[in-house]
Amino acid sequence: MPTRLSVNLNAIAMLRNRRDLPWPSVIGLGRIALAAGAHGLTVHPRPDQRHTRFSDLPEIRALIDDEFPDAEFNIEGYPNEEFLRLVEQNEPNQVTLVPDDPAQPTSDHGWDFAADASFLTPVVRRLKKGGFRVSLFADADPAGMAAARDTGADRIELYTGPYGATHSDPAAAAAELDKLQRTADAAFATGLAVNAGHDLTVANLPPLIRKIPGLAEVSIGHGLTADALEYGMAGTVVRFLGACGAR
Repeated sequence: MPTRLSVNLNAIAMLRNRRDLPWPSVIGLGRIALAAGAHGLTVHPRPDQRHTRFSDLPEIRALIDDEFPDAEFNIEGYPNEEFLRLVEQNEPNQVTLVPDDPAQPTSDHGWDFAADASFLTPVVRRLKKGGFRVSLFADADPAGMAAARDTGADRIELYTGPYGATHSDPAAAAAELDKLQRTADAAFATGLAVNAGHDLTVANLPPLIRKIPGLAEVSIGHGLTADALEYGMAGTVVRFLGACGAR
C-alpha cells in the first residue's frame, strides 16, 4: 500500500493571516487537495493562532464529513488543556502530540519519552478514551520507542527535519535516512505504526519510503505549499501522491 498523504494547511493559513481577508481560502484549498486525491488534512492550531485559527477547525471537520467522508482529519499540537478541548470539540481521526513551546516558529524536536512519560500517559489515555488515534512526535532515536509504546500511543511521527536539511549533501542524507530507518524498525518491533513529517519534498520522499516501506502516513505543509505556487494545489497533490508510491 502506498504511504498516505495528509496535506498540512498551516502555511496556507499563515499566508491568509497576513491580511484581514478571506484568501487564500484554507477550506477551498483543502477541498482542492482532497479532490485531487490527498488522504487527509492536517492542522496545527497554535495558542496565538498565527497559522490555523481555532475557527478553522469546525469548517475543516464539516468539509471532510460532508464532501470527503473517507478522508482523515489530523490535529497536532502541544497537549495543554485548551488544545485537548479543541480536539474533543472537533473530533479528528488522529491527534499528533508535539512538545512545542508556544514561541517556537515550527516543530523542531520530538518528545523525550522516558522523561515525559508521566505527562504523556494520562493525556494519551484521555484521547484514546475519546476514540482518537494518537501519534507522538519523535526524534530519530531507536532507544525511545519502548517508552513511546508504554504511553499507550498508536503511532509515532518521525521528525524528518534533519533529513530535509540535507537536501544538498547526499552523504548526510544517507546518514539521516539510516537513523530514521533504525527508529522505524524499533517502533514496528514494539507494535507502533509510523508516520513522518517535516521538510519532506517530492525529491526526498521516495528514498525515505524505500528505507521505511511500512510508513503509514506523511504530513506535508511547507514543501507542498511551495510547490503549489508553481504547479497549483491539485497538480502538486498528484506529484506528492506519486512520490508516496501511488500509481
